[in-house]
Amino acid sequence: MDGQKNARPAIIKRKKVIKGGGHHGGAWKVAYADFVTAMMAFFMLMWLLNATTEKQRKGLADYFSPTIPVNRISGGGDGAFGGDSVMSQKAHTQNGTGAQGVRTRVAEADGGRMNDQDTVEEDRLQAQLDAIERQLSALRGESMTMQRALRHVVTKVTDEGLVIEIFDLEDAPLFDGPTARPQPVTRDIAALLAEVLAITTNGLAVNGHVRTFPITLIDNPAWDLSAARAQGFRELLTQAGIDGDRMRRISGHADRKPVTANAMAIRNNRLEIVLLRRDR
Repeated sequence: MDGQKNARPAIIKRKKVIKGGGHHGGAWKVAYADFVTAMMAFFMLMWLLNATTEKQRKGLADYFSPTIPVNRISGGGDGAFGGDSVMSQKAHTQNGTGAQGVRTRVAEADGGRMNDQDTVEEDRLQAQLDAIERQLSALRGESMTMQRALRHVVTKVTDEGLVIEIFDLEDAPLFDGPTARPQPVTRDIAALLAEVLAITTNGLAVNGHVRTFPITLIDNPAWDLSAARAQGFRELLTQAGIDGDRMRRISGHADRKPVTANAMAIRNNRLEIVLLRRDR
């Protein structure tokens, strides 16, 4: 009994065995989400650059630019003048403003005439557009023939110039089937436009477009057909009285620039007569 009282107590150790690597936390999920968001923003930016015109991109840039006119340059301060004094106009050539700085330097070297020329050209195009639309409206009221012909015509101003677009309608195509033989309505439109374009002196370009063919062909006629239609309409314009020296370019764009979501829609069969800008 005495020996049992002097014996050392038994100590039992229990070890907790953890299998696997355990929980690593969710930090990697946050990092991955940030990466996916950044990639989505990058691809949206690439899409916007490809899907917009130069004028639209300039509008987007102006939207995100500072609203204070004098803060268009980048200085070392954080005030309204960007670290420069109100008299430091010559500092434009030293401040890093990217492409805007290049344009500013060129404009200063040219006496500020660049923006003035752009404004004058925009005003001239808008005035021509207004005059053409007034004359088209007047012609539309003269007879039913002119009214039916002008259903095919719309006008717009683009970076290239003033565009008069002529397009197919479901019940009134401009050409005889998939050929370049003009219908009578196309000849009527050419005569009307020759009368309207006589009030302008700009150089002209004629662009041909066709819709996508519903089947895959070994020899796709879209390129030749669009070019032949543009060439044929140029001949109609010159026969109607347009000076041939005004013609600057004849182009066939095939089915590469549809104006509708459905590339096979008949609306994509169209011609564009462009009054080219004088400053391009």
